[in-house]
Amino acid sequence: MIQVQQLSLPVTHTQKELEEKICKTLRIKREQIFDYRIARQSIDARKKKDIRYRYTIELDTASDQKIVNRLHHDTVRYLEKKCYSFSVTGTKRMRHRPVIVGSGPAGLFCAYLLAEHGYAPIVLERGRTVERRSMDVARFFQDGVLDETSNVQFGEGGAGTFSDGKLNTLVKDACGRSQKALSIFVAHGAPKEILYEAKPHIGTDRFTSILPSIRSKITAMGGSFLFESCMTDLNIQNGALRAVEINHKDWLDADVLIPAIGHSARDTFAMLHARSVPMEAKAFAVGLRIEHPQEMISQSQYGAMAVHLPPAPYKVTAKGTDGRGVYSFCMCPGGYVVNASSECERLAVNGMSFSRRDGVNANSAIIVSVTPEDFAQEGPLGGVAFQRELEERAYRLCDGAIPQQLYGDFKRKKPSVAYGAVASATCGRAQPGPVHRLLNDALYTSFCLGMEQFARKIPGFDREDAVLSGIESRTSSPIRIPRGTDFQSEIKGVYPCGEGAGYAGGILSAAMDGMKAAEAIAAAYRPDRSIG
Repeated sequence: MIQVQQLSLPVTHTQKELEEKICKTLRIKREQIFDYRIARQSIDARKKKDIRYRYTIELDTASDQKIVNRLHHDTVRYLEKKCYSFSVTGTKRMRHRPVIVGSGPAGLFCAYLLAEHGYAPIVLERGRTVERRSMDVARFFQDGVLDETSNVQFGEGGAGTFSDGKLNTLVKDACGRSQKALSIFVAHGAPKEILYEAKPHIGTDRFTSILPSIRSKITAMGGSFLFESCMTDLNIQNGALRAVEINHKDWLDADVLIPAIGHSARDTFAMLHARSVPMEAKAFAVGLRIEHPQEMISQSQYGAMAVHLPPAPYKVTAKGTDGRGVYSFCMCPGGYVVNASSECERLAVNGMSFSRRDGVNANSAIIVSVTPEDFAQEGPLGGVAFQRELEERAYRLCDGAIPQQLYGDFKRKKPSVAYGAVASATCGRAQPGPVHRLLNDALYTSFCLGMEQFARKIPGFDREDAVLSGIESRTSSPIRIPRGTDFQSEIKGVYPCGEGAGYAGGILSAAMDGMKAAEAIAAAYRPDRSIG
């Protein structure tokens, strides 16, 4: 196979022009190419007057090696085809079916691989199916009555279902897990473009059909799902797992447990701590959502070529005077600010986009790093207590509505009385409130310094009428559950994975970590279709 890198074409190019560029670079005719695929597509916006698409192409011909040897070109090389491989080498016998807790990306992809290779996993999900969950969330946005079982955080698909569905990751991936995960998404209805786009996304609206398809496939391969089934206790004997309690009443025998519980399963964190499962507090970040006109962001990023390109994203980073990181997180082009609460009388916000990203506003979390030194409560659950205190404060500001403040008023610490030119796009009730009170002095100062620096990169980023919403507190898990090289906790049979365990930071990285957990189980245990 031949790989051609750094092919550059105008943003208005045609497929024929791409093929002509490939042939010209390789000095071959079109009929010599058996097949080609786009391995990567990105937008090069360094020169606003000449924005271009850049491609990495992989193709097959009758004489791959000969063509490469003839060219001696840095951007053309010969590649051996390498596909993701899942090896079943374990010899130990499971007495019971493996139990996966959580149907977010880590749990789903762990279940997919285990089911595909004969392990017949059982998936416990405290929330509801995505079909029912979508109705519960819509009702919450409409009337503000929270269902603590089924919401933006809990239910099939996890927290990523009600987000932008971003699938980019910085995780190093020499084994092909990311392509395998993306190909599974595509097989179940995601657009094929996610296989090569530099910043792929699915969109909340598409997840509602993709997730049931994945669930059906796992079930067809021998897996099972138990919805509205929360893990409430563990039976641990002599340092090894024996059984899992469901909903405080039923016990399920288990010798292999994969907690893929997500970053918001606070009651589960407390239960695991009470059962002496080792865990530790870790750093994360908190902050506020900010909304700008999407047109302003696209013009800043792409200039006059914005009309030919998808809504522009951005990524900005800075550092406060005390060394705290300040950065954008979960940027949603053409998106909405959503009430992402999961506990009564506590309020958290997040961002969400649909697949078309055609909303009038861009929004992003602007967050400031916090460490265990910032937590008033010591111990593994100190970060949870820190989050809850912020969320309780946010809830009280506007009696459960999303509190909002214009950035100019935020800087002056004065109430906002009306929107400016930027009208907020929210899912859930919102009203003006003193958002500046949510951040302590250190966080507030770092936030404002970051905004000043971001405005030097994106003109207008610190505009007076940009809308701030708070509080963004669920950026990542506040705890980590340590695991060894065999992926097990000190409690034998427990394989913590995904974002909740502190090993991922988004949909794709969580899916890949779930795959790693499945691989570790297959390295230790053999599949046994006789277990019930």
